[in-house]
Parts: sequence; structure tokens; C-alpha cells
Amino acid sequence: MEERFEAARPRLRAVAYRMLGSTAEAEDAVQEAWLRLNRTGSEHIDNVDAWLTTVVGRVCLDMLRSRTSRRETALTESPTAHTPEDEALLADSVGLALLVVLETLTPAERLAFVLHDLFAVPFDEVAPIVGRSPSAARQLASRARRRVRSQPADRPAGREIVDAFLAASRDGDFETLLSLLDPDVHLRMDEQYLDLPTEMHGARDVAQFYLGRAQGAYPALINGELGIRVAPHDDTMLVVTITVTDGRITALNAVTNQDRLRELEILPL
Repeated sequence: MEERFEAARPRLRAVAYRMLGSTAEAEDAVQEAWLRLNRTGSEHIDNVDAWLTTVVGRVCLDMLRSRTSRRETALTESPTAHTPEDEALLADSVGLALLVVLETLTPAERLAFVLHDLFAVPFDEVAPIVGRSPSAARQLASRARRRVRSQPADRPAGREIVDAFLAASRDGDFETLLSLLDPDVHLRMDEQYLDLPTEMHGARDVAQFYLGRAQGAYPALINGELGIRVAPHDDTMLVVTITVTDGRITALNAVTNQDRLRELEILPL
């Protein structure tokens, strides 16, 4: 049980950190999940990773609600629990614009957005954490996403297209994917990777290829270029630079070679 928890710890810490913006509080939330796992016993849990994500999400939600309640009763209290060092780290992790907008979201909106959009947790799993139906959880994330998209600062051109592309891929929305791609879009891989094609041309084929494939994928800057980092377990598997022209994706170039990946500057957005 301890080995399974330690394997999940980096992802749980990342979830909690983006929810809370405080390294200390994130560690507290993860530790609470460990204590609850000990009390429950993994033999009574069908999917330990999903169970731990749910527990961390609920703990973070309680902490955010408590933080909001304290602000309402003590207006002189700092509106967040994170230190300047935490704020700098979180800004590096999620981008300055997203950091600003996260602070404006309600606890439920923040949790739904972080879990679904940043960590690809399905709405069926988000719903019980926030105590809503899956459709209501989807609405929470949608409201949060609209606020994120309304922030003009620190958002490179084409970022909204990449966000919409990833969301459509995760949700299996073929028509939206198709609408975001130029009819002559070109996909290239730098080398053979698993059984994936090294080259593909045309919107329908590229949309079909990416349908459902964005789990563990996040917007990123790759050597200053807009793109996607695929890192389902916080270890970069590949990156894709994306060219957006006139509101549509015209080219996707994937780098899978590990030597090349180590030479790239990959920054989260």
C-alpha cells in the first residue's frame, strides 16, 4: 500500500498545489490522503489512484472553503495562504494569467477546472467530489474556463485554440476538433514512436488521431513556441509544437526523441 501511495504522491502533490497555491498546505492534503488510506485499507478500494485523487480533491475543497469563510469573518486576513515563494513557484507552474484567475474562482469552480482541464480527470469523477451531477461539474469547469479565456495577460497568441483543442480531444468531441484544424493541417513525428504514424495530412485524419488522446497533455511553451507537453505521470513523454494561422491549427510537430527532449526548454502555461 505504501509503494502504491508513493507512486501516486507526485501527481497528488501537483493536484493539491495547483488547487491551494501553497506547498505546505499541499503536503498537508496529501498526508491526509495517506492517513485516510491507512484507515480504509487498499483492499477495500477498487481503484487506488482514483480514490486518492478524490480524497485529495475533497480535502483541498474543504481547505479552500475554510479559507473563504475566514476571509468573510476577518477582512484584514490575507486572501490566500501561500507565501511569496509559493506564489512564484505557482506562477512558474501554471502561468501568471492563470494564477490570477484561479484566485477569482469559487472553490468548486477551481477544483472542477484544475482536475478536468489540468489533470484530465473525467467529470464523472469530479462530480462526487464537488457534490454535483456530472453535467453540473462540467458547467463549473466551463465557467472557470471562460474566466481563464477572458484574461488577456500572459497568454500567447493561439493559446485559446490549444485549450479548446485539448478539451475537445479529452471529451471525444470530433466535430469541435475538426473545426479547430485547417483542412490541410500536417502532423509530423520526429521519429517512430510506439505504433504511431510519423506523418499525417488532412483535418479528418488528424482529428480522428487525436480523439481521446489528450489525457495527460497540457499547454506549454517549447523553446518559446506554443505547444503541448504530454506527461501523464509528470515525466515528459513527448512535446508537440503547434502552428496557428487565422484561428486554425495548420501544423503539429511532435518531438519524441529523449535526447532532443532534454535539450528543449519546456515551460508550462
